[in-house]
Amino acid sequence: MSDSKWQKSSFCGGGGNNCVELRSDAGAIRLRESEHPGQTIATTPAVLRALILSAKAGELDHLTH
Repeated sequence: MSDSKWQKSSFCGGGGNNCVELRSDAGAIRLRESEHPGQTIATTPAVLRALILSAKAGELDHLTH
């Protein structure tokens, strides 16, 4: 995949290797970490929107790892 179509998060640090990047690809949204550009996940715009809205609303704050 060409790197020219990837967009970095606006929250990306100055180092440039600790970023979330995404791109649109044939109706899917692909995400990757800039540190591991060969590993991507794909989702739909609707699912990504729901995830972002849930995170902004604090609905995921109770999750632990």
